[in-house]
Amino acid sequence: MPPEAAATAYLAAEGFEDELAQELGEPAERHGRLFLAPGPPRPAAWAQNLWYEPRRLAIASIGDAARQLRAIQRNWALYAHAHHRRAALIAEKLPKVSAKPLRFGDGVPSAPLGSWTLLDPGTVLAAPRCASAFPNGEVHFIEDRTAPPSRAYLKLWEALTLIGARPGPGERCVDLGASPGGWSWVLQSLGAEVISVDKAPLEPRIAALPRLVFRRESAFALDPRSLGPVDWLFSDVVCYPARLFRLVEAWLAAGTCRRFLCTIKFQGATDHATARRFAAIPGSRLLHLFHNKHELTWIKLR
Repeated sequence: MPPEAAATAYLAAEGFEDELAQELGEPAERHGRLFLAPGPPRPAAWAQNLWYEPRRLAIASIGDAARQLRAIQRNWALYAHAHHRRAALIAEKLPKVSAKPLRFGDGVPSAPLGSWTLLDPGTVLAAPRCASAFPNGEVHFIEDRTAPPSRAYLKLWEALTLIGARPGPGERCVDLGASPGGWSWVLQSLGAEVISVDKAPLEPRIAALPRLVFRRESAFALDPRSLGPVDWLFSDVVCYPARLFRLVEAWLAAGTCRRFLCTIKFQGATDHATARRFAAIPGSRLLHLFHNKHELTWIKLR
């Protein structure tokens, strides 16, 4: 069957269905975390994956469903929200898709990956192309359970993997809200020179790493110009979104930094208005990482 007429499906990050619904306005249909909305793809930060040109397949049996999907392409990821047993039986008849955890530094998978779900026992919704190369947008890593001081480093690993860019030897990075030091640990391990800023101390073994300078002060009192040119600004600082926006505005006005990667943390209700202000900054990208909680990641690379 042909694709849905000018429609896109959006898979919400788990637990943030309401945020995605508010972002999209009035989706035409909802199937668990999957929202079907009319029109071409639109920015949707709270979507973990976008399904392009989804189509409905009328199926006569489990085998027929698998045959129709294989006729479209080889690689498929199931989003299961209903009719779980029947969907699992269809999935068993499809080629297996590797979902091994990544080692940090591995690139994004290059093989095309479609997504599908079972709407009812006789109907599959399938999209051969998706925004994410990972099943349901879930990016898993082989974790380092000894060196980093917390699991916050996984957010940074994921963001750098998705954008296909990362600091290298000789580049200067500022890490705001650095304590206990997870992001600084990642940046230092890449060979970058790191200026870690926080009112709370770094874990001692992180503070002792080479190419790392710790400044025990407020990220909000720091004058960007006092540091001279830097290649990257990173922030995982805990504050209200509007306050982070003012901090980013100060750094943009200073003109001393080339690239930005910041976590926007929501405390209480989601501040959609401030999220839109971040998204409106030229060259910006706003997304909910698999490893994000009630927060978004703002990225500006140019």
